[in-house]
Amino acid sequence: MELFTNQVLAGIATGAIYACMALAVVMIYQAIDHLNFAQGEMAMFSTFISWQLMQWGLPYWVAFVVTLAFSFAGGILIERVLFKPLTKAPILTQVAGFIALFSIINSCAGLIWDFTIKQYPTPFGSSPFLGSQLISTHQAGMIGITVLLLIGLYFFFQYTRVGLAMRAAAAVPESARLVGINTSWMIALGWGMAAAIGSIAGMLIAPVVFLEPNMMGGVLIYGFAAAVLGGLTSPFGAVLGGFLVGVFENLAGTYIPHVGNEMKLPIALALIISVLVIKPAGLFGRNIVKRV
Repeated sequence: MELFTNQVLAGIATGAIYACMALAVVMIYQAIDHLNFAQGEMAMFSTFISWQLMQWGLPYWVAFVVTLAFSFAGGILIERVLFKPLTKAPILTQVAGFIALFSIINSCAGLIWDFTIKQYPTPFGSSPFLGSQLISTHQAGMIGITVLLLIGLYFFFQYTRVGLAMRAAAAVPESARLVGINTSWMIALGWGMAAAIGSIAGMLIAPVVFLEPNMMGGVLIYGFAAAVLGGLTSPFGAVLGGFLVGVFENLAGTYIPHVGNEMKLPIALALIISVLVIKPAGLFGRNIVKRV
């Protein structure tokens, strides 16, 4: 029983990272109806920015806030410069743009900071949480930040004018334009928020996997999986999907024979496929019906 509890708690902690990345994926998807294959590299680059700021002497939380601002502005800039001109381009053209962005950011990070592994500090420490050996203070901090982020997004989208405008622009862009909402800038704002949320995921996972240009490759796959499992139209579903994927992969690696660390990802993806066969929109996604 102790082993089961340990694996569940460890899975929840890992799932918090997947949940953050899934949130970023959902933000982009709701804005442009596409998945951003460079989302992980954007998060990685932002994490390097925060690391560099701390190397220059800034305290962790100051570097954290500055990095969020940088990521937000960078997300808007990428949308305005690269993807706004591709709005009406074929889907494969946009996919090519995402892949190009992935390669450019990864190469730039390696050129600036090289490909050696760097240690990244944690503001929470790594001691047992509340005296328990089952979860560390850093893992508890990851869970807490993810939950606070979800609550903040809920209130933003439910009770602020900008949040309501973003929801309208994503759901019914034609009607939103008729009532005076600038849907183009709502998409840019979605890009900025997705970039900022992704940077939080990067800064939370860097103390666990260490900092290097390829650190987010596996995390992005899990983030996509979590977003699809929970529903690409539901931020709450994305977060829950992240926690479910984290817990399931840990339990699969522990209790299913011959799985181990190498087979945890295929097992998790198999679970997701099984769910989607029954519920194609994900656990909390909504089926979109279009009039033809």
